[in-house]
Amino acid sequence: MYVGRDMTELTMMSKTDWKDSELMFYHHSLQQVVPYLNAEGQSLHREIIEEIEARGGLNQHDADYTHGTRVSYD
Repeated sequence: MYVGRDMTELTMMSKTDWKDSELMFYHHSLQQVVPYLNAEGQSLHREIIEEIEARGGLNQHDADYTHGTRVSYD
């Protein structure tokens, strides 16, 4: 479960000030509803993707005995 700042607070600040976990959580959430997003939602999602890319991507890791394949937002 995500524990962090909500979208209302985050939209008031620069994406560069968002935590990695916030970027990943909202990217995943918006990715699930892409077909239903209006222009503003699509723009927000694109900005989140651009910030993730600017930070070097999501760094996919293989599962091992210390962690699974799912990204933890907490």
